[in-house]
Amino acid sequence: MDNLQALAARLRYKHLLMLSTLGRRRNLHKAAEAMHMSQPAATRMLGEIERIFHCQLFERTPRGMQPTTLGEVLIEFADNALIRLDRCAEEIHRYQLGGRGQLTVGAIMGAAPDLVAQSIIEMKRQRPLLQIRLMGETSDQLVELLEQGKVDIAIARYATSIQHNQFDFEPLGNEKMVTVVRRNHPLLHGELPHLEVLLDAWPWILQPMTTPARQTLEKEFELAGMVSPRDIIECGSIFAALQLVQKSDALLVMAETVLNDHLNTGLIDKLPLELGRSLTPFGLLTRKGTYHGEPVSGFCDILRNKASQWSGVI
Repeated sequence: MDNLQALAARLRYKHLLMLSTLGRRRNLHKAAEAMHMSQPAATRMLGEIERIFHCQLFERTPRGMQPTTLGEVLIEFADNALIRLDRCAEEIHRYQLGGRGQLTVGAIMGAAPDLVAQSIIEMKRQRPLLQIRLMGETSDQLVELLEQGKVDIAIARYATSIQHNQFDFEPLGNEKMVTVVRRNHPLLHGELPHLEVLLDAWPWILQPMTTPARQTLEKEFELAGMVSPRDIIECGSIFAALQLVQKSDALLVMAETVLNDHLNTGLIDKLPLELGRSLTPFGLLTRKGTYHGEPVSGFCDILRNKASQWSGVI
């Protein structure tokens, strides 16, 4: 512990910035330019950092400055520390301007239209001066943002089973997956072919393979003894997927809550297919060992209350 405290006492903000910048640029001259300093000064600073840790952090190669194993560890530490420092400075500035802090929430789109949207509206009603930032992504992307400290909490699923070691998870609800096609699609007329025929003969719009929803679909195909669709468009954007399905003959599998507005206006129609039934619940993901005061704890309480009332509650 004494060694750690000694290192922390000698490590400065400029050192963190140098590690992060050199980690991105992999070139000492470019890193010096980005930090508005001379290259000799940047060289001296890197030497100072390496003396603090008593080891080499970067190696000069024909491909530029390549981090050593410990260098990679320290670059990640510096990136995360700078993100947190920037957010802290932004929140302090907002308080000085008369605001009441900031809350950054990441949510899968299946939870956003109902549960998350209602919770944010309630949060703003209680704390009108709180700045809330909502980031809608897939579960795998949200877990990465949560790990990097770019969101305070995530409403998502584990992307891999081992992530239970990094994050705490509290189930909130689930999505109903539906398969849709454009208005007047040929499959809406007459008897629907068997799923195996649909997988072979029609194009499909699916989420990326790294997402839990896509992995669930692939597992269902496997258990049914079927191969994946031959003709696939992988799309992680809800907006782009909706545009694609309306302008093509492709089948789209997505959470019903995301599609409801388009279904109600008749822009798309549901097919009588049951896919994604084994999708695991989504829930509240937080970093292990992290203390959350206001406004995070207050928003979590609202989420829990809304989830208990939500029609999709597990």
